[in-house]
Amino acid sequence: MDSQRMQAAGIRTAEVGAATVRSVLQLPGEIRFNEDKTAHVVPRVPGVVDSVPANLGQVVKKGQLLAVLSSAAVSEQRSELQAASQRLALARTSYAREQKLWEEKVSAEQDYLQARQTLREAEIAVSNAQQKLAANGAGGGGGALNRFELRAPFDGVIVEKHLAVGEAVQDTTQVFTISDLRSVWAEMRVAASDLPAVKVGEKATVKATAFSSSATGVVAYVGALIGQETRTAPARITLENPEGAWRPGLFVNVELTASSQQVPVAVASSAIQRLDGQNSVVFVPVKGGFRAQPVRVGRSDPQTTEILEGLKSGQSYVTEGSFMLKAELGKATAEHAH
Repeated sequence: MDSQRMQAAGIRTAEVGAATVRSVLQLPGEIRFNEDKTAHVVPRVPGVVDSVPANLGQVVKKGQLLAVLSSAAVSEQRSELQAASQRLALARTSYAREQKLWEEKVSAEQDYLQARQTLREAEIAVSNAQQKLAANGAGGGGGALNRFELRAPFDGVIVEKHLAVGEAVQDTTQVFTISDLRSVWAEMRVAASDLPAVKVGEKATVKATAFSSSATGVVAYVGALIGQETRTAPARITLENPEGAWRPGLFVNVELTASSQQVPVAVASSAIQRLDGQNSVVFVPVKGGFRAQPVRVGRSDPQTTEILEGLKSGQSYVTEGSFMLKAELGKATAEHAH
């Protein structure tokens, strides 16, 4: 068969040579939220919901308004700040007056020191009131004293929403869950016997079971404890997800390289065919056509198969189109039998 006929038939050849055979570990897994980039938002103050401009599934930016509450606690804290600010203004005026009188030798030093102490205490009271509001995320506020604005802590997607207008919420009520879905986790359980092959920093391929898609990630965590019932350890891979294709809850298959070894004689795994369902053969070119060469195979992976007997390094063999040659051989054998 000349080169033109080989090309037309889709037959490709290559030379036998050394290659690396990789042992692949396959584990079932599931896409989960990246908990390092997921926030369970609580209001931090009790109150009644006035409005909820944010919706489930909405993409939000850091600082974007999620909900507005009326909170008696916030009103009290802002009132405290206003009162402290007024006392501070008065203390500054008194201090300035007492300082001038003391410098002019009109009043006693004790009056000046007392005014200075009162000023320091007023400054501390204002700072304390400001920090209370800041800790609750309330701020000084420019409108109603009881208005509390709940805002997004970072860029993300609202994946859970648990409040409605008119609802009373506590300071620990989880009202929103926001997750940055540009990064997700692929979580799996690893049997104790497979743990030596799963190391932090190891590259892994994640393949979706529901559609044809794959991505490469890095093992970010391997659990230190084995479950008493499952006898497995948790592990996870961090996946970049800029297009949002890897949705939490999606089932996946995770592939990791368990080991790799260099072998002196190897062929493409697609070149291996079985005759009569038992004997492994590789088709090699001979004068006028091709011959099925019996081989004994060793280690293999989806791309490469080690050859222990039957072929030598440098020998030409068929890499693509061997299945068609096998079919032709079977047809010729059947015709000969008749």
